[in-house]
Amino acid sequence: MKSIKSEYITISQLARILGISRIAVYKKVRKGQIKAMRAGKIYLIPNSVVSSILGKKLTEKDKKEIDMAIAKTIREYGEVLKLLGSE
Repeated sequence: MKSIKSEYITISQLARILGISRIAVYKKVRKGQIKAMRAGKIYLIPNSVVSSILGKKLTEKDKKEIDMAIAKTIREYGEVLKLLGSE
């Protein structure tokens, strides 16, 4: 059985990992940009979310957003990209 400590980290821990302030992480949690659950007075952030933030794990939604951005870029700048590629 996994312990809660190994499955979640706190806002302070995530702030240290990301190199930003605790307040900045807290604001992102409050805005819904970072998924977290509340346990009493603290927020717990699942390790899966941390992996996603650090780019170690892409969700299907993330992959679709990237694919859509690439398609849009090619659609809008395809000719320019071809010209740059031929130089």
